[in-house]
Formats: sequence, structure tokens, C-alpha cells
Amino acid sequence: MNALLNSLPLIETFGLLGVYFVIFAESGLFFGFFLPGDSLLFTAGLLCSEGRLNLAALIVGAFIAAVLGDSVGYAFGKKVGPSIFTKQDSLFFKQKYIEQTKRFFERHGKRTLILARFMPIVRTFAPIMAGVGEMKYSDFLRYNVVGGFLWTVGLSGLGFFLGRTIPNIDRYLLPIIILIIIVSFLPAVIHYWRGRK
Repeated sequence: MNALLNSLPLIETFGLLGVYFVIFAESGLFFGFFLPGDSLLFTAGLLCSEGRLNLAALIVGAFIAAVLGDSVGYAFGKKVGPSIFTKQDSLFFKQKYIEQTKRFFERHGKRTLILARFMPIVRTFAPIMAGVGEMKYSDFLRYNVVGGFLWTVGLSGLGFFLGRTIPNIDRYLLPIIILIIIVSFLPAVIHYWRGRK
């Protein structure tokens, strides 16, 4: 758990290329659901505030990676189609993730592509479900771009802003990242709780 929460070693080891890869993988590769996209973007933004990374390069690169990742997920979903619903569970794939995303899609429609950016697991499977459902690509791309922009700019911008505003914020990094993760999972928990009622 601590390894997932602490994105700093990943950034220090792989730099911005590591950030881009994680954002790309979590956005569209079905095995990327466990990657720490939210905390990674926030931590990278924080490092930008300290001058250790370039903010423009972070935002532009992460945004492109997010949009490309979703597009790959969409293409995958369109190619495999309904067969994805009969795929057996494995180390990287669980049917419950597909079902959870499908229900979310049915409830929120195209908005799911924007909302899902801020929800772990759903973020990874939403573009795949859009492809499976044969959403028109022009519609998909529009929501993909908006969601990718809000997510990458929002979280990295928040890290940058707090890093510039609060002295010694790195002391509070772990609690902040835990809070981000809790907030990210909150919509899914509320959705599940309402469904149970």
C-alpha cells in the first residue's frame, strides 16, 4: 500500500517519462487500474513547485498521455466487443470491474468519460466500455479531451499551487495523498451504497 501511495520514488527514478507512462497505462490498458495516477499527478505538481520538474512539460505530456491512453482503451474495447464480458478473471482482469463500469456508464452516459477520470478502476475501464458500446468516436474524443484536461491539469495544478502556498508541504505529503485516494474512491462508494439501498 505504501508503495502505491508514495509516488516520489517512481518520479525520482523515471522522471517525467515515468509519469507519462503511468498516466497512459492507467487511462487505457486494462492492467493499469492499480497504478497511482491521482497521487502521481499531485506529487509531480508538487515537485514542479520546487523547481525539480517543469510544470508545462508535466501538464502537456500528461494530458497527451491521458488522451492517447483512453483512445487505446476505446480501440481495444471496439475490437474485442462483447467477448470481453465472457473473459475469465485473471491477475490483471476481473469481471466485476467491467460490470461496475458498465453500471456507471448506464447511469451517467457520456459524462462517465469525464467523471471516470477522477475514479480509480472506473478510469481504466470507461474508455474500453465506450468502445464495446460502439460510442461514436467523435463524441468519445470530445469527452476524452475534456476529462483528460480536467484531470491532469487539476491534480498537477493542485500540487503546484499547494507547494507554492504551504511551507514545507512535503511533511504532509502522505496524508494529502491518502486524502486524494479517499476522495477519488468516494463517488464509487456512494454509488455502491445507493445501489444497495
